[in-house]
Amino acid sequence: MKVILTQDVKGQGKRGQLIDVSDGYARNFLLPRKLATEATADNLNTMKMNDKAAAEKAAREKAQAEAYAKQLEELTVIVTAKGGGQGRLFGAVTSDEISKALKEQHQIDIDRRKIVQEEPIKTVGSYILKCRLGYEVTGKLHIEVREA
Repeated sequence: MKVILTQDVKGQGKRGQLIDVSDGYARNFLLPRKLATEATADNLNTMKMNDKAAAEKAAREKAQAEAYAKQLEELTVIVTAKGGGQGRLFGAVTSDEISKALKEQHQIDIDRRKIVQEEPIKTVGSYILKCRLGYEVTGKLHIEVREA
C-alpha cells in the first residue's frame, strides 16, 4: 500500500515522503496513529503542490540572502563602545550590538546568530566578519569600532 507520511517515522522515511509499506503495517500502525495518509489522487496532488510551494519559498529566501550578501559587501557598520584609552575597550563588542547597529544605520535586519566572530572584538579598529545568511550563502560585513 502506498502512503504519504505526515510525520517522520523511524526506519521508513521523512515527513511528506511517498512510501510503499505492507497493508497491515499501514492499516494497523501508520493510519490509526495519524503518522501517514493513504496515497489517493487528491492527497498526491496536495503533496506535489506543497513540494512546489516549499521549493518556491526556498528559492525566494536564497535570492534574498544573496541580495543581502551583495549589500553587506558595500557598506560599513560603525559601532561605538566604551573604552579605557590606548585603543582598548571595556568588555567586547558582541554580535548583538553589531546586529542592532546594522539595523539602525542601514535598515538591514540580520539575526545576531548569523554573524560569525572568530574572536571577541576588544580593541578599536576595522574588522571584517562573516555572516552566514543561509542556503550556503555567506557575506562579508565591514565593521569599524570606535571609542565612545
